[in-house]
Amino acid sequence: MDARNFSALDSKGMQQVNADIPPLLAQALSASNVSAHWERRMFGQHTGDGYVAGMDPEVLPALVGCFPDALREALASRRAETPARTPLQLRVSIHVGPLPTSGLGVPMVHTHRLLDDDTLRSVLNRANPEITNTVVIISQRVYEDVFESGCVNGDVLPDQFMRYLVKVKKFQQLAYIHVPGFDWRLADPEIFEPLETTDAASEQPVPAPGAAPQAVPSAPGQVSFSHSGERGVQAYNLFGAGGGQ
Repeated sequence: MDARNFSALDSKGMQQVNADIPPLLAQALSASNVSAHWERRMFGQHTGDGYVAGMDPEVLPALVGCFPDALREALASRRAETPARTPLQLRVSIHVGPLPTSGLGVPMVHTHRLLDDDTLRSVLNRANPEITNTVVIISQRVYEDVFESGCVNGDVLPDQFMRYLVKVKKFQQLAYIHVPGFDWRLADPEIFEPLETTDAASEQPVPAPGAAPQAVPSAPGQVSFSHSGERGVQAYNLFGAGGGQ
């Protein structure tokens, strides 16, 4: 994980964030019921503005289903308890793969590539730091292992993870982004690069991740709202007994 805008802090602020991250992690992982695994973590180390560690793959259902919201709550408590400090926002990546006790290997490289994704950064940059403090990206393999197995912990839903193509240097892989408590149908589709895909059964184009659904005509007496892009058109259509406006 990495802290947003870490380089903008002064030395004291950097030291404080560096010191805050391990107890915040411990608090969130305890709330996710994986404290014992956290105590046995491997190759745990600070990265200056973040932290990296390895745990047994069996914790994946809890890391995906419980940890993001638990971390959000821990960060929200930190903000409420220390309102004079700049709110801390964290980017988190979760990947799975075989690694030695040193942590050196391709899965570790891919974990860092996911964390460096521009879209992940953009989502957190757009957010109000007083409200949104956590964004999580998980690899395609993690998504499949957790959701296709039906082993996810907590009440998180697959639709709370938005699929898109991550491109960092020569790395290109599908991944899923998650903002705890956020409905991706409300997102601006322009933050995602369209995926050229078709449905094999119907040969019809599949909407790109984040794309808005096709508009449905409003019935009389209803109000409909449509929005297109960051600089697009906003329109209200009002329909009443006397005709549309």
